[in-house]
Amino acid sequence: MIQPNGKPSETVENFLKAVYTLQQQEGTSGRVSTNTLSETLNIKAPSVTDMAQRLVTAGLVDYQKYRGVLLTPTGLEIALRVVRRHRLIELYLVRELGYELHQVHEEAERLEHAVSAMFIDSIERKLGNPHFDPHGDPIPTADGIVAERDLISLCELQQGVSACVSRLKTEDAAMLQFVLDRGFKLGAQVQVIGRDPFEGPVTVDVDGQTRVIGANIAATVYVENNEAVPSAEC
Repeated sequence: MIQPNGKPSETVENFLKAVYTLQQQEGTSGRVSTNTLSETLNIKAPSVTDMAQRLVTAGLVDYQKYRGVLLTPTGLEIALRVVRRHRLIELYLVRELGYELHQVHEEAERLEHAVSAMFIDSIERKLGNPHFDPHGDPIPTADGIVAERDLISLCELQQGVSACVSRLKTEDAAMLQFVLDRGFKLGAQVQVIGRDPFEGPVTVDVDGQTRVIGANIAATVYVENNEAVPSAEC
């Protein structure tokens, strides 16, 4: 679990990162259920429980039966280090090696456990100390500080209000490519010009082009809106 060199194993890093990622998806720092972790990690629920109990002993999580898993400060520190490696690697692959955005997640998943802190710090300097990865996700600093932004999805953006695409919140390569093919790249200027009821299609002006997308797709596109107006819902 913790290797002789003091570094957590790949299995432990993946588990802690999954807890952190699921918390971020839910917009909370609360507990994550073992069933949700089982689905995310693609392992059986009893194996999740066994891992959680072992990580309690290691001081990395707080696990309570029927209530789920919570990262301890030490567990959070490790999770943020893994997230930092992952996101800097993704950005390096896009900027320096010419990878397409939909290709970088799986590659970074493989590389994030193999590189050293020195290598990651060098990548950070090479890229000019960036704050966000190519999906628009914040890159934790070496000290574990994560930038916060007030973003909303296209489902929440009020009709007629201009906004800037700032985050693409999906790890599904096919869905990500679908979104990009319709012009929703980071920095694109968007405005919702129509929204059908009952989770129907959303019509959006994207850099002057009219696009019609499903509500499920709109929910993955996060924008920065500087106008103080009430949000809408798909």
